[in-house]
Amino acid sequence: MHGVKSQDAAALDAVVRDIHEISTLPHIAIRVMEVANDPNSGAVDLKEVMESDPALSARVLRVVNSSAYGLRERVTNLQYAIAYLGIKQIRNLAVTAAVSEVFHDDEPIGSYSRSGLWRHLVSVGICARLIGLRLSFGNFEDMFLAGLLHDVGIVLEDQCLHPRFAEMMAGLDDRAPLCAVEREHFGFDHAQLGHRIGQDWHFPPTVQAAIRHHHAAAGYRGEHVQVVRCVEVANLLCTLKGISSVGRKLVAFSRPTLEALSLGRDDVQVLAEALDRELAANARLFEI
Repeated sequence: MHGVKSQDAAALDAVVRDIHEISTLPHIAIRVMEVANDPNSGAVDLKEVMESDPALSARVLRVVNSSAYGLRERVTNLQYAIAYLGIKQIRNLAVTAAVSEVFHDDEPIGSYSRSGLWRHLVSVGICARLIGLRLSFGNFEDMFLAGLLHDVGIVLEDQCLHPRFAEMMAGLDDRAPLCAVEREHFGFDHAQLGHRIGQDWHFPPTVQAAIRHHHAAAGYRGEHVQVVRCVEVANLLCTLKGISSVGRKLVAFSRPTLEALSLGRDDVQVLAEALDRELAANARLFEI
């Protein structure tokens, strides 16, 4: 048994090395998160980082000026945008815009498609933020970012292990959870891979926790438990609505997590209905 675990760890280490060499996620997304998460940085620092990518800045400003934000005056520069919406909202928009670049080349494999995964990531971000707001948690913008990046491990598998990933997706069915199938094929799952990369790339601690534990919030005992729980429930709600990561409903229902958030059946129904409105109101995020 020990030998098997060592082999699995070695397989994960090898993939992590390859990912570092090809730098899969856009550098600007990582830099924006670093600056926004640094207590010694401020609005000016975030503005400077984003201005290094004019196309990204323009896309963010387009979304800020969309009907979703209901601003009375048109915002024409990042300084005003940050002043209106705050560092965390602008961080979220910038990371969303940067990461979306990864999904432009769609390649459906069985029930999986990159465009479907992108819709799932944005939807879980929106839903996690909605749950945080409904439960009056103060860090709801962190929940959006955690939801947006919770399945980054699937993105990395698709990009860096593509032939084996495509084989796995082509043979995927509803008999086993995705994580179990991944461990059979790779020796690790997307939560483990995403967490390792999140650590190495200095993702915010809330995001790291959600990536690692979004399928098992009940076993998490860290300080970011609210974020992890909200992301797990958001992942469940979106999947049940047919907005799933790989085109199949392979997420297990987590009663302990719902109970920990004091969410009953009626609460879940209300959230599901509110989510439809939120997804419609934030439609521009899917196209950012």
